[in-house]
Amino acid sequence: MSPRPLLNRRMDGMGTTIFAEMSALAAATGAINLGQGFPDTDGPESVREAAVRALRDGRGNQYPPGPGVPELRTAIADHQARRYGLSLDPDTEVLVTAGATEAIAAALLALVEPGDEVIALEPYYDSYAASIALAGGVRVPVTLRPADGRFRLDLDELRAAVTPRTRLLLINTPHNPTGTVLSRAELAEIAALAVERDLLVLTDEVYEHLVFPDADGGHLPLAAFPGMRERTLTISSAGKTFSFTGWKVGWITGAPALVTAVRTVKQYLTYVSAGPFQYAVAEALALPDDYFDGLRADLLAKRDLLADGLAEAGFTVYRPAGTYFVTTDVRPLGESDGLAFCRSLPERAGVVAVPNAVFYDDRAAGAPFVRFAFCKRVEVLTEAIGRLKGLAS
Repeated sequence: MSPRPLLNRRMDGMGTTIFAEMSALAAATGAINLGQGFPDTDGPESVREAAVRALRDGRGNQYPPGPGVPELRTAIADHQARRYGLSLDPDTEVLVTAGATEAIAAALLALVEPGDEVIALEPYYDSYAASIALAGGVRVPVTLRPADGRFRLDLDELRAAVTPRTRLLLINTPHNPTGTVLSRAELAEIAALAVERDLLVLTDEVYEHLVFPDADGGHLPLAAFPGMRERTLTISSAGKTFSFTGWKVGWITGAPALVTAVRTVKQYLTYVSAGPFQYAVAEALALPDDYFDGLRADLLAKRDLLADGLAEAGFTVYRPAGTYFVTTDVRPLGESDGLAFCRSLPERAGVVAVPNAVFYDDRAAGAPFVRFAFCKRVEVLTEAIGRLKGLAS
C-alpha cells in the first residue's frame, strides 16, 4: 500500500479516548470505575416504561422525522420556556441529535470553515478538539485556572484570545471536568464580547440540572442574555439529567438560520436515531420539579461524600458547583503526573479515575489534576473512598 497515512491528518493525536482506555482498565482489573461519567443506576421507572410503551405501540421503530419527533421537539421548547423564559418554535428552532456529542460535531462542521479560530475553555471535553479538527478549524484554548478552591475563567484572557480570525466561542457551563458554573457576571461579559466582536457562540449545557446551591446564581443559559438569541446555539441532552446515557438523545436549539445550518450537516451523519426513546424523553422533560430537585439533592450528598473522602485520602479537592465530577490535585500525595497516577491506580487502590491532562492543549498545565465521578451508588463511593485512603499511607 501507499506510505501515505491512513488516518486523516486532521485527526493526528486523536487516538482512543481516555474514557475507553480507563473503562477497559476497570474491566480488566475489577477496579471501581469512577472515571467515565455514567450512573450505575437507571433513571425513573416511568420514563423506562414510556420507552417500552413506544416500542410496543410501534412509535419510532421505523425512521422518525429527521429533526426529531414532534412530541420531543415540543417538550424541549416547553422546557426552555418553563425553566428559562426562552421562547422557541419547535418546528424551526429545535433539532434532536444522537446525544450532545453529535450536536457538537454537526454544529462545528456546519459553522466553521478551514482556518477559522474556535475559542474553547480548557480543560475541555475531548470531542471538542476532534470536531474542531474535522472542521479544519484552529482550536484556541482559554484555560480555567485553580484559585480559592475552584477553577476560574480569566475574562481578560478570553478577550485577548479573540482575533479577526475568531469565528466561534465554545462555552461549557456547568463545566466538565472542573465543575465550574459560570456566574451571571461572567456570562454577561462573554455575551458582551460576542456581540461586540460579532461572534457565534456554541454553548454546551448538558449538566444544566446538575447545579448545586453553592453555585453563583444557578444555571443561566447564555442564549437568554441581551444580543445572544440570534447568535447562540444551545446544546443539552437527556443522558445526564435522567440517567439514560445509553439512549443518546440530545438536542440543539437556536435561531432558525443556525438550526437549519446544523440540520443540513446532521442529516448526513446519523440522519435519525433513538426513535422510541425520543417519545420517552418527551415525557421525562415534563416531569414535575420534584424530580429535578431530588436529583440535585441526591448528587449534592454524593458530591460531599466523595469530596470529603478524597480530602481525607490526601488529595487537594476542588469541590464542584455543578456536574457530577470532582477534580483533585495529586501533588500532596507525592505525585506529579496525573496520567501515570491514573494508569497505576487500579493496581494500587482498585479504583479508576481520569487524568485531566488529556483535556488540555498544554499538558503540563493539567498534569497534576485527576477527575473522579460521583454519579454512583453510595455504597460504591464509600468502598472507593476506603480504598483510596490507603494511598496516604
